[in-house]
Amino acid sequence: MPQNLIEKIVQKFAPNLKQGTCVQQGDFIFISPQHLLTHDNTGAVITKFQTIGAKRIHNPRQPMFALDHNVQDTGSSNLQKYADIEAFANEMGVDFYPAGRGIGHQIMCEEGYAWPGTLVMASDSHANMYGGLGVLGTPVVRTDAAAIWATGQTWWQIPPIACVELNGTLRPGVTGKDVIITLTGIFNKDEVLNHALEFSGDGVASLSIEDRLTIANMTTEWGALAGVFPIDIVTFDWLESRAVELEKRGLSGVPSDVDSVEGESPRLNFGKISKLKHSAPFADPDAYYAKTLSLDLASVEPYIAGPDSVKKTSPANALEIERLKIHKAYLLSCVNGRVSDLADAAQTIKGQKVADHVEFYMAAASSEVQIESEARGDWQTLIDAGAMPLPPGCGPCIGLGLGLLGEDEVGISATNRNFKGRMGAQSAKTYLASPSVVAASAVAGMIVSPFDFPGESPRGEIQLNVKEFSQAQDIEILDGFPPKLAGNILFCHQDNLNTDGIFPGKYTYIDTLTPEQLAAAAMENYDIAFKDLVKRGDFLVGGFNFGTGSSREQAVTALKYCGLALVIAGSFSETYKRNAINNGFLALEAPDLVKDLLDDYGREILTVATDIEATIHFSNSSINYNGKMYSLSPVGIDAQALFLSEGLENWVKERLT
Repeated sequence: MPQNLIEKIVQKFAPNLKQGTCVQQGDFIFISPQHLLTHDNTGAVITKFQTIGAKRIHNPRQPMFALDHNVQDTGSSNLQKYADIEAFANEMGVDFYPAGRGIGHQIMCEEGYAWPGTLVMASDSHANMYGGLGVLGTPVVRTDAAAIWATGQTWWQIPPIACVELNGTLRPGVTGKDVIITLTGIFNKDEVLNHALEFSGDGVASLSIEDRLTIANMTTEWGALAGVFPIDIVTFDWLESRAVELEKRGLSGVPSDVDSVEGESPRLNFGKISKLKHSAPFADPDAYYAKTLSLDLASVEPYIAGPDSVKKTSPANALEIERLKIHKAYLLSCVNGRVSDLADAAQTIKGQKVADHVEFYMAAASSEVQIESEARGDWQTLIDAGAMPLPPGCGPCIGLGLGLLGEDEVGISATNRNFKGRMGAQSAKTYLASPSVVAASAVAGMIVSPFDFPGESPRGEIQLNVKEFSQAQDIEILDGFPPKLAGNILFCHQDNLNTDGIFPGKYTYIDTLTPEQLAAAAMENYDIAFKDLVKRGDFLVGGFNFGTGSSREQAVTALKYCGLALVIAGSFSETYKRNAINNGFLALEAPDLVKDLLDDYGREILTVATDIEATIHFSNSSINYNGKMYSLSPVGIDAQALFLSEGLENWVKERLT
């Protein structure tokens, strides 16, 4: 069966597959990532790890700890937290990078943890960045991180996979940041929400690894769970250049590794590069993609996103006409804090001075980036212009440390998020742009573009690729798991039903609620009539993007305690789905069923008790409702095992004993 690049990588890192199994998008499977990054949240993962009864990390070479978020805080509490994490790393034999070494995602790339063709995870939403190197990088929540520490594995459902074709060549002055801002602006209707993306097209070869890392990083803000570039000559050239740098450095500062070879990096060396050239995976020509999006790179120009949203975009030249005064400018973060970013900014403003009313902050993505930038002279050029350096790390990008936006201030930033209140005051406004545009704006004192472009609209298209439903699937059923399940449909049509609607926020931190009280609060903010309509064994069918919003687990357990057998939706918030499966509650997708229910019942009534029984056949991933068969998310043996264990924590405990 043909597979795309993402499916091929998953196939390699799914340890429990039976011989002959060919994974496809939609499959629930257990996966064992090559590496897992945790940062300042390592302390919280340690607590979960200990709560489930684990004593030792299953494979100490799998995790990596890097302290990067709150590195400007030198208070005793934070320093003690950092010391505790380092002590735990030493006790468990885990690679550890202290505050000041840089942002974890950058270190993962520099030190070879993010190796092309592998699956790498992080307890952080910007794990997508590794896709710039041909890595399937994707985030996990803290419970998953603890499970990986304890057993080497966690579960994943392969999301729908979309192909993003980049054709043509960028014009001078246009960067990867402009490409991803353009994509988020023209495809801004959740076209890639909860998808994994594969980049292709003749334009990919012209993009540097730095551009690819930037684009992959911000696929997170676009709504995707991963964004993977092909492994090609550009990848190999970057790896070889990096291997030379590591050889110059020797093993100084490189944590020990059982596979270490004297005089070279244990993870990124010429021997591994040579093997990769002969074994790198690539998509089959006839692989299936749920949809195909295309963008003509030659039509892209410097773009700005904001304020308050990455999906609200404008050409930089168009925004310049508004003469929008700024108060702060930022050149930093995992998306645009690399050597080429600092070089672009330095070249743009060399010999000029930052406007008197503007504070311009910069930080390298890592200590190695800063050292190279200093050697090139770019770092000093920016300081001479008036930039204020911060230590390598996250800082103001996540609202920590110096340089936050004050009330009603305007900032322009080379970071990846401009959500209201993220970089300071709720009343502040943040715009995102490339390093050159940020630097030019800092000098001008208002948002400007250092380039002259005609202002034409970018050229992009989207095509949906329909895959016909087939009952030919033959899914094994574990002992104790029902081969089929029947229940009446309870229909709640609302799209984007958030976790506050499912379980009111006012109850979130009341830890003494009983299962009965949790059930009574279910859907209280959505429909007060729900509690009188729901019956034990019902199938709740929701709309699209069900469970968006916060990560509160009660939005899952409240429905479970209502006696619902499971929940079906057109699509789910990925966080909600993970919480559901982690609590042993099935969350399955059947978009065509949802569409037909909408045709039958409309949107006038919030909750409809159809009193019509549906039957799920798990062996062929289908649901029979009202005489029609619909395709359903497959529930393989790995998902069944989680269900039988009543959740991930119990599954881990069973394996530990």
